[in-house]
Order: sequence, then C-alpha cells, then structure tokens
Amino acid sequence: MLNPAHFCTSYEGLPPNISLPANLAAGAFAGVAEHTVMYPFDAIKTRMQVLNPSPSAVYTGISNAARQISSTEGILSLWRGISSVVIGAGPAHAVYFATYEAVKQAMGGNKGNEHHPLAAATSGACATIASDALMNPFDVIKQRMQVHGSVYRNITQCARSVFRNEGFRAFYVSYPTTLCMTVPFTAIQFTAYESLSKVFNPSKKYDPATHIAAGGLAGAFAAGLTTPLDVIKTLLQTRGTARDLEIRKAKGLWEAAKIIKRRDGARGFFRGLRPRVITTMPSTAICWASYEMAKAYFIRRADDI
Repeated sequence: MLNPAHFCTSYEGLPPNISLPANLAAGAFAGVAEHTVMYPFDAIKTRMQVLNPSPSAVYTGISNAARQISSTEGILSLWRGISSVVIGAGPAHAVYFATYEAVKQAMGGNKGNEHHPLAAATSGACATIASDALMNPFDVIKQRMQVHGSVYRNITQCARSVFRNEGFRAFYVSYPTTLCMTVPFTAIQFTAYESLSKVFNPSKKYDPATHIAAGGLAGAFAAGLTTPLDVIKTLLQTRGTARDLEIRKAKGLWEAAKIIKRRDGARGFFRGLRPRVITTMPSTAICWASYEMAKAYFIRRADDI
C-alpha cells in the first residue's frame, strides 16, 4: 500500500526505481496534451507573426483572426497541421522531461525545501536542447501548414515538398534561433515553476491546483520575454511560403532580425504577443499538470510494488 508520508516527501523528484520508459511516458503524455488543446491559438499566433502577409490575411486581433479564418477557410483550418505536432510532441517531450529529471537530480535540485534556481535553469536548458533537435522539423511542417494559403493536404506532402525544393537544411534553418529562444524560455519557465511550486506547495504534495497555477504563471512570464525570438523563428520557418524575395532568402537569426527591424521597427518583434501569451499560459499549465499527474501515478505504482 502507498505510504502517504513517503509519497509526500519523495514526490518532488522521481525515485530511483521509476523506469526510464515510465519517465518518457509521463513526458510524452504531457507534450501531446499541451499542444493539442491550445493548437488553434498557436495557429492564430503564427498567422499574426507572418511579415508582409497577403491583404486577406491581415488580422486586428485574436477574435478577428478566429472569425475571419473560420468564415473564409472553415473552422477546421485552425487545426491544419496538428498531426505534425501530435507525432513530434510525444517523443520530443519524452526526451524533454527525462533530461530535465536526470539533470535536476544530478545537480541536487530535489534536495530539501530551499530553492535551487541554478539546477532548475540548467536542467531546463539541457532538456530543451535535446528535445528541440527532435521537434524542429515537425515545427517547420506545422507552421508551413498553418499559414494563410497553405497548399499542403497533409504532413507527408509538406515534408516532401520542403525537402525537394529547399533541401534538408530547411528543417533546421531555424534551429539556432529556436535554441536562442527556447533555452532562455525554458530556463526562465523551469526556474519560475520550481520557485512558485515551493511557494504555493511547500509540503511538496501532489496538488493539481498548484501545478496548474505555477505552470501557467511561469509559462506566461517566459513567453512574454521571449516573443521577439519567436517572431524571428516564425519568419525563418515560413520563409519558403513567402512571396517576398528578401524574406525567402533570409538565412539566419541576424538577417531575419534586420528585416523585421527595418520594416516594422521595434514593435515588429512583438507581433503575436497576446496570442503567444494566451496560448502559452494554459499550454504550460496543462503540460505541467499532465506531467505531474503522470509522475504521481508512476510513483504510486512504484510504491505499491
């Protein structure tokens, strides 16, 4: 039987008898849950971040974008490309959380009740470097299918077209920019989550409400700070669909940043800020709550054995 006292004291980190497959399964469950629930908002964010869109793809806000896309392209277009996320998010998040737990444990991040910001930030950074290497091609395919006027019927057709016309490099042209965004994003998010969790839940019990609150606030804070890099990433990942020759030839972070700055000024780096925060806040809340739920389940199973 489960010893409640043992569960409360050992919950913060996965115990040694939790298998790697169980850890991977917890992360995969969290990743798929996070991305699928909030996918329409992510699609709107991508549309709003596109530089120099066609006149029929100019939106004044989230509700305007949702109405315009639904009325002209059908409501299901908001879910176009979701299969790419479902296929990629499971393995990527499995690696993400397995790396996070391993590095945090190695750096002593599970010891005592005090804050361990360095362990949290380092484990988050290592986790995102590993997971983004898997997820980046799927993210490119997703955004190519999300943009206005996308001609791709499915992810296989999209992947083949990108590879044939732009080569394998197109799937990773945004990877350095992605890391420049996701490493600080994850470091900020994990540090904020770990700190908020200790404040909201000092007993370290499994508590869905505090996991949701801490996850949502941490995600919103990190998303707001890293929006400029997300705008640059979107330009690079969707450049193959652009009608603008300069955008199509953008080769990296600095070149993309110069294009945005020259055309839209500083405010251009905050395109899609609101939908990004609105998407990220519940997404990270769902992700952390799902992960903590799966983690609690495996710990209970281990204690029952």
